[in-house]
Amino acid sequence: MRKKPWLSVYPESIASEIQIPEMTIPQVLQENAKKYPENTAITFYTKKISYRELSYAVNLFASGLQKNGVQKGDRVAIMLPNCPQYVIAYNGILTCGAIVTQVNPMSAPREIEYILGDSGAETIIVLDALYEKVKQVQPNTSLKTIIVVSLQPTEQDFAPDHTFDGFLKEGNGQVTPVEIQPEHDVAVLQYTGGTTGRSKGAMLTHRNIMANVAQTNEFFKDDVEFGKERFLTIIPLFHVFGMTSAMNFALFTASNSIMLPRFELEEVLNTIKQEQPTIFPGVPTMYVAITNHPNAESYGINSIRSCNSGSAPMPLELMRGFESKTGAQILEGYGLSEASPVTHCNPPFAERKPGSVGIGLPNTDYKIVDLATGTEEVPAGELGELIIRGPQVMKGYWNMPEETANTLRDGWLYTGDITKMDEDGYLYIVDRKKDMIIASGYNVYPRDVEEVIYEHPSVQEAVVIGVPDPYRGETVKAVVVLKAGKTATVEGIIAHCRQNMSAYKVPTSVEFREELPKTGVGKILRRALREEAAAK
Repeated sequence: MRKKPWLSVYPESIASEIQIPEMTIPQVLQENAKKYPENTAITFYTKKISYRELSYAVNLFASGLQKNGVQKGDRVAIMLPNCPQYVIAYNGILTCGAIVTQVNPMSAPREIEYILGDSGAETIIVLDALYEKVKQVQPNTSLKTIIVVSLQPTEQDFAPDHTFDGFLKEGNGQVTPVEIQPEHDVAVLQYTGGTTGRSKGAMLTHRNIMANVAQTNEFFKDDVEFGKERFLTIIPLFHVFGMTSAMNFALFTASNSIMLPRFELEEVLNTIKQEQPTIFPGVPTMYVAITNHPNAESYGINSIRSCNSGSAPMPLELMRGFESKTGAQILEGYGLSEASPVTHCNPPFAERKPGSVGIGLPNTDYKIVDLATGTEEVPAGELGELIIRGPQVMKGYWNMPEETANTLRDGWLYTGDITKMDEDGYLYIVDRKKDMIIASGYNVYPRDVEEVIYEHPSVQEAVVIGVPDPYRGETVKAVVVLKAGKTATVEGIIAHCRQNMSAYKVPTSVEFREELPKTGVGKILRRALREEAAAK
């Protein structure tokens, strides 16, 4: 590997190589509960939970899991929006040595069934409003125990196996110690979209997750004060970016995580006014909405000092607009589920280059290799595939040895992203991994959407692309060819999709055509459709 140019960007105060703590995230929480027992760990509307209270609740939940037979290595699913119960369940599961299996609460039944079936999860913590979806797929899974979370009092017309509060009471707080080997034991199954077919469960070990938090902390340490920060945590915790850059980073720094279950602009602005957050990890659509609000400044948004933007490209004009209103600094970064996820970010301690996702975090090696063989490093400024090596890189894919061998080669993670690097080691993303669409910060894999559209009885061919959208960054468009003699409407295709997939994946536009552009061997030219849509 040639000289690492980004190392010269690091100042003396920030180490480019650090020692990763031999701890787990729950152990960090327990330590901070001793050091900062009365510090607020979570703010959720009017409720405030101290580090002492959070630590106690985690032990109650962990002992409840053990009492119900959960053992080391068992998969336990979480299907919740951002809320205190998420943090308690996540840390309780890891305390038992079990594996957190992340399930997007917006998932359709077929998606839920696949993840539960593939992981073999026997326990799930789920929001009461989603209980029926889980019960619907339960017969086709290994699921035995359903723990239901209610965020507000409701008259339920079902009797769950366990309520979350009742489950806490089942535990006595006495957790049977479990020996965890951080480097080998899996902590989280993070499911990625199925670019090559089925979704894949990235196996993130305890060390992977701890490493990424420690790397992030070192990178930002001059701008983060232990025990003093207030994180605005709206980015979903089931998303690997939210898990690391919001929840776990806040716990690591003994900060207050100000949680909201969804992004609703007025609620967000009122929360900012009330709680005065200092750090706001988010996605561009969130910053767009706040910037475009006519009275945003009146809500005290200038309390926000630092924003770590990920999951979608950050338009330069948006960055300038948000920063002029808040005085905050937006630092755009890059990551992927397979790397826990953060690998790069524009540095707070050096030049921020527009259009770049910055330099590698401490302990992160990366290079750009030729697209033909993936073995030859290309010169600065030339296009190639980004490959990464570091302690945050996953163990592999759950039960997918071939996919693992294809993605992890000779100690390097092959991202599939076409990139270039400048002379200073700053990274530029040129084309996204396997045509992935990023809509409002959510990863949408065209194949997932296309497979559902193909199930419509009138559809002969379908291709899905991302098209520019002023609010979502990108939105999903379907181009469809109908079978001879068959009919369908735009509304009908969209309704079919809405019944069978998460809302953020549903196409917002459908175009019918007589035929699709193809190569000489019959492969659909997705890029040609993208370029055509962009030109319009």
